[in-house]
Amino acid sequence: MSLLLLGLYGLPLTIGIYWGAKMLYQRLPKVYLSPLLITPLLIVVLLTQAGGSYEAYHEGAQWISKLLQPATIAFAVPLYKNFQTLKKHAAEIIVSVLTGSMFAIISSALLAKWLHLSSDLATSLIPRSITTPIAMDVSAVIGGVPNMTAVFVILTGILGAMIGPSIMRIFHIKGDIARGVLFGTSAHGTGTSKAFEFNSLSGTISSISMIVAALFTLGVAPLMVSFLQ
Repeated sequence: MSLLLLGLYGLPLTIGIYWGAKMLYQRLPKVYLSPLLITPLLIVVLLTQAGGSYEAYHEGAQWISKLLQPATIAFAVPLYKNFQTLKKHAAEIIVSVLTGSMFAIISSALLAKWLHLSSDLATSLIPRSITTPIAMDVSAVIGGVPNMTAVFVILTGILGAMIGPSIMRIFHIKGDIARGVLFGTSAHGTGTSKAFEFNSLSGTISSISMIVAALFTLGVAPLMVSFLQ
């Protein structure tokens, strides 16, 4: 496949595959059929089989990445609609999210040391538990590889969405607030999508939890780099 064709069709190819994967997920709502998992896997297979390069594909599909940051602003809508509930439970949400975020950062650092990862991979792993656009920015600041961080973020989100329901059953988590904090803190955007499948309030709490976790990690992640060195 020529570089020109990859550049021209990268964006519609990605949108088409995602749309098809989403339709499949709506019929069979299994986490392993999530569009966030199916779409990149199919694109990798297509690029590999067609002999194309990621750089050429990215030329056409880069607008999707650029739209991630402004898309995050859309979370303000459910936050506004559920403001009174958020205000009432603000203390519990903040304490829970900060605790979960700290555990995520520390566990990432310990995992990197245990696996003897290189410095680049270790720092790329640190912000794995926050939403992709912010995680990539944090990764760039602390000396990681943003593209690798995006991979870690997606894997973390999918894993969190997969085991989240089991965690809720084991620990008898039934409240919308607790459910939202669980998914938003541990599985960011993917978890938030899963939380919205339960109800709007769970999704909203997950949204704010994801944002708080991202802001906290943004401040703490640079401090953890020294621990890895």
